[in-house]
Amino acid sequence: MVQIDTISKPEAIKQQSRQLRGHIARDLADTATPFDKEGYALLKFHGVYQGYDRDSATERKQRGDDKIWQFMVRARIPGGRLTADQYLALDAIAERYANGSLRITTREGIQFHGVVKAGLKSAIAEVNGAMLTTLAACGDVVRNVTTVPTPIRDAVHRRLEADARALSTHLLPQTRAYHEIWVEGAPWREDEGAAEAPDPLYGERYLPRKFKMGLAIPEDNTIDVLTNDLAIVALFEGDCLLGYNFLLGGGHGMTHNNPKTYPRLATAVAFIEPDDLLAAAAAVVRLHRDHGDRGNRRHARLKYVIAENGEDWARERLSQYLGKTLEPCRGIPAFAVPDHLGWHEQGDGRLYLGVPVSSGRIADTPQSRIRTALREIVERFGCDPILMPSQDIILSQIDPEDRDAIEHLLREHGVRLADDLLPAERWALACPALPTCGLALTEAERVRDHIVAAIEARLRRYGLEGERLSIRIAGCPNGCSRPYTGDIGIVGRMPGYYSVFVGGDFAGTRLNTLLADRVALREIADVLDPLFALYVSGRSEGEGFGDFCHRAGLATLQQALGETRKGAA
Repeated sequence: MVQIDTISKPEAIKQQSRQLRGHIARDLADTATPFDKEGYALLKFHGVYQGYDRDSATERKQRGDDKIWQFMVRARIPGGRLTADQYLALDAIAERYANGSLRITTREGIQFHGVVKAGLKSAIAEVNGAMLTTLAACGDVVRNVTTVPTPIRDAVHRRLEADARALSTHLLPQTRAYHEIWVEGAPWREDEGAAEAPDPLYGERYLPRKFKMGLAIPEDNTIDVLTNDLAIVALFEGDCLLGYNFLLGGGHGMTHNNPKTYPRLATAVAFIEPDDLLAAAAAVVRLHRDHGDRGNRRHARLKYVIAENGEDWARERLSQYLGKTLEPCRGIPAFAVPDHLGWHEQGDGRLYLGVPVSSGRIADTPQSRIRTALREIVERFGCDPILMPSQDIILSQIDPEDRDAIEHLLREHGVRLADDLLPAERWALACPALPTCGLALTEAERVRDHIVAAIEARLRRYGLEGERLSIRIAGCPNGCSRPYTGDIGIVGRMPGYYSVFVGGDFAGTRLNTLLADRVALREIADVLDPLFALYVSGRSEGEGFGDFCHRAGLATLQQALGETRKGAA
């Protein structure tokens, strides 16, 4: 066994935590004091991030006041599937313990922001009361398992949903600490958990870093499957499941000015037989556990293991874990990203409705009372919500005779529907960033509408407002809104400034490239304008904006940008 004094501090905290207990239960009682650094690190495994209101921090510091400490609580919801009762329970938690909003994540979960320490235990207990959990929604473990959101009632989609649930259950940490602290409310004891064996999958130090997993089909890559540590692509022949291609090593996180960190798309490693899915997924987790870098957290993701050792090496190691020789991946048809917003048939006589939610923030505002509208619809019609990786929401199980009433209720509350949006807004993503995220370098969610509106104005100038393109806005380079895939990535650089990336593809199979750095918020649309001019005059039939930028090449794009700036000067 590796000695504690030879490993990094984060690894020591995990190893000494008594299976993730630490002193969390003890420190919960002091509601006036934030958790210490050890508690901060361990809370993530329980689905909790400790932070503070960054809007007020400077002013309070100048007055000599402490920060306003608060928590983000994230629910783990495999495939984003909720029952009507579960959604209503989450809505009630947002009202009682959070800031009155629910936030849909790009990984089909729900986040509560603004939870205070005095309400933390009750909020998590109520999440569990709804037959959900926050365990492993964050931390160095397998996080929420994503899959295709559409509720089509056929054999393919039923299998995807069942597989996502099975994977989530199979890969959950086994520690008893979570239920002791948050559900049972057991009194704190220093020796609690001392005799509990290490987790059979994760061991006593869990994984070197977080681990993301997604399950898709080529016909629907809504989840951007290749951005996951483990990208599972299910292959069907009609309704018959042939097996799964395992692609390893995706991930978006990077650090500005550090070329040793970089975004990467998952690459093809092995074909997995249908009956081996759970065991093979666990084997990939073991691969990360055993070979990930535990000395440098910036180099600890699985993507670096795969990039530096290769796909053949990874397939050989997985074969050893499984005790059988694995074949290389089979051919994959081209990926597509269908539009799930608006009205669609489920295939069983019922309908589903995809409702756009700006930045995933379900909150009532003077312009749109979307939270009230969704709550009333779910209460009245019993719709089962599905959280989308596009930060939108699907209302499923709708009887056709209720269609007009549901649409009227949404309109009555000022909710904009899919037909009200231009494509640029329809496909835009933004992370929370300020004021709640401690990693944010600048704004994202709060400037999303401004950025999109400015880009839409430039698109109209060239008659391009109807073109489908994806815009991803992130407040820092960690990439929670997947900015390094898609047509346009806008990544926080410093307060008020961004890096602009172009040249990815809409289907999520190619990374984009840095076009311009340290771009002021007000100048983002100006930077893209000459590229739109090139696109409208030089595109091929059916060619997307990102595909055109990739074909034209970075030098051509930067030359056009330079000429425009020179002319403006």
